[in-house]
Amino acid sequence: MTTRRIVVGAHYGLRDWLAQRVSAVVLLAYTLLLLGAVLFTRDLDYGSWAGLFTTVWMKVATLLAVLALIWHAWVGVRDIYMDYIKPTGVRLVLQVATVVALVGYAIWAVIILWRV
Repeated sequence: MTTRRIVVGAHYGLRDWLAQRVSAVVLLAYTLLLLGAVLFTRDLDYGSWAGLFTTVWMKVATLLAVLALIWHAWVGVRDIYMDYIKPTGVRLVLQVATVVALVGYAIWAVIILWRV
């Protein structure tokens, strides 16, 4: 006798677990980088702070951190929606709204970083 298995969800499992860990490590590295920059700057004023973010390496590091944060947030929020929002239509609307907001945040971050 064979039992049929009911497949529910997309089974992202390992990929999402790994994405959460990798994005957390990227965010930790950026936090330590930023903390080091703040601790080793003699006069921490607007000029030195703005000067730090005019360098290309800091813009790239900040953009990577923002993208890691967005990916981390997406995986977490999507899992919350899948676990607690049972009506498919409501869940889909919330997921689309979240994606639109996160993409908007990413574009906003790029505009801010490359405006300096």
